[in-house]
Amino acid sequence: MASISMERSTVARGVMTRRCRHLTRVAPWLLAVSLALRFVGSIPFLDMLFVDLRVYILGGEALTQPGTLYGLTYIDSYGDHLPFIYPPFAALLFYPLHFLPFPVVAWIWQLAVVAGLYGLVRISQRMLGGGSHRVAMLWTAAGIWFEPIRTILTCSQVGVFLTLAVLYAAYTSRSWLSGLLVGLSAGVKVTPAITGLYFVGMRRWAAVCFSLAAFLATVLVSAVIAPQETRQFFGGLFSRVPMPTATCLNQSWRGTVSRIVGYDAGRSLVLLVAIGVTAVLALLAWRELGRGPGGRDALASLLVVQLFGLTASPISWAHHWVWVVPLTIWLLHGPWRGRAGARVLGSGWIALMVIGVPTLLSGQQADLSTFSRPWYLAVAAAVYVPMTLVTFAWIIVASRTGTRRTCPPSEPKAESAPSTSAVVFTPAASHAERPTNR
Repeated sequence: MASISMERSTVARGVMTRRCRHLTRVAPWLLAVSLALRFVGSIPFLDMLFVDLRVYILGGEALTQPGTLYGLTYIDSYGDHLPFIYPPFAALLFYPLHFLPFPVVAWIWQLAVVAGLYGLVRISQRMLGGGSHRVAMLWTAAGIWFEPIRTILTCSQVGVFLTLAVLYAAYTSRSWLSGLLVGLSAGVKVTPAITGLYFVGMRRWAAVCFSLAAFLATVLVSAVIAPQETRQFFGGLFSRVPMPTATCLNQSWRGTVSRIVGYDAGRSLVLLVAIGVTAVLALLAWRELGRGPGGRDALASLLVVQLFGLTASPISWAHHWVWVVPLTIWLLHGPWRGRAGARVLGSGWIALMVIGVPTLLSGQQADLSTFSRPWYLAVAAAVYVPMTLVTFAWIIVASRTGTRRTCPPSEPKAESAPSTSAVVFTPAASHAERPTNR
């Protein structure tokens, strides 16, 4: 019986290998089809596309009229008022774009997001030890349909670019470049600053110093060019901006708890305990990732830090969860892929990303600021935070249970294609993601 079972297993692996080889051969075509479906599916929603890009460019243009940056709002097709709430350095970067025709900027931005997604996949492959361009194309074709990427393409957000910068900062051994990328990213949006915890944990002290120096440089440049706006932002504007934490698109602990209790949890004891428990799980997962015979798993360690940051932040829009792309690559192609539950967990993340529960439920809420809702909708909207807890718990448990098969360090970690469920899906049209201005 044992020999029959082994023979069947060998045959099944052979069939999967042939399928993967076929997918890699047609990878460029699959990517082209995926892009075409995405762009064609976007045509009916043109009136709601690019809203965040419009806010960025309006912010850059506002620098020509000192004192107006944090007073401007863009009114989208839903009637929502979207203010510019980013550091003034972000407005400086977008200033040149207001001289260009908006349609040109918008469609170049779309292509740049796809290129950035491909870059994310390639760097993830390199951090895992290898992987072909064609496999990266397969992951890009699949990733276009992940909820964070769909929303970024719809709203033209900067999430892919910031994630790419931080991922490369963790990949490169040049401390000055790592620090520069993280510091500049934090100057555009404060959230990438949590990467400093990763550098501290890795004892990359030079990268920590360069990150701080680069961030302070963005503040200094902003203070010289836009002194009034810099005083406004760093003088407390950031903490006073009213944020719609109630919306199910906010997949942080604060949003999750607030929707369940029916009011803004703020700094309540329940919220603090939830974040504290998550921090403990993250620390335990970090510890286990450093115990392998090959040394610390750098990509997985970075993912633990970033996922914790997403859960602990007051606002973590669905499109902030771009980090799930390298997470699924790590689960399905990384050194832990042979451990019990890795494939199930990776496939579960992929399924949730494709379904896009927060986006689907956004149409069932009264508005972005109403906390109270039926209990089943509040529970159903708790998606990414529980999955993060499951991921941390799995890392802790899997590190102690060993592997079902050997994954030697010398074996290429990403030469096989994504699982069929990760690639062969072609939604008829993208969900109409409700734009958010973050």
